[in-house]
Amino acid sequence: MGEEKALLEFAGTTLLERALATLREVTPDVYIVGARERFERFGRVVEDIYRERGPLGGIHAALNASQAEWNVILAVDLPFVTAALLRFLVEKARESKARVTAPRVGGGFQPLCAVYRREFGGTAAEALEAGENKIDRLFAPATARIVEEEELARFTFTAGMFDNLNTPDDVERARRRDP
Repeated sequence: MGEEKALLEFAGTTLLERALATLREVTPDVYIVGARERFERFGRVVEDIYRERGPLGGIHAALNASQAEWNVILAVDLPFVTAALLRFLVEKARESKARVTAPRVGGGFQPLCAVYRREFGGTAAEALEAGENKIDRLFAPATARIVEEEELARFTFTAGMFDNLNTPDDVERARRRDP
């Protein structure tokens, strides 16, 4: 992207502020996973324990710091995710015994817009210790509640909610959309 994605302006605010506002509609207990010196002005920060290990390292850090049983993980580059979708995922998580409740859209998991039980942190730590960084591989049928695209659609959630911003072209396309 060429710049700090979290601080990229989108629809009159930064992507980070947008994600924080969405999360705060779901829970008052919100943390930012990242570098303290970069993000502490926006709220409480948790730093990675396993540095440079990608999203799984961030999920592990968040769950390690949490006291809550259910934890919503939301990436900053998903500006179309709504609080209603997050509440829906929390509801599905509470109805199941799964350690993770994650949408699958377009054939791919959305591990950075998902609900994790705190105990998933142990699974993440084991994977990270073994040198594994892929989150999807940890979504075993016995421990994951996958919310398929069809189920999301029945509740009026669209695949477009998961459009993420990884390139300048993605950002321009998203800015032309109705946020």
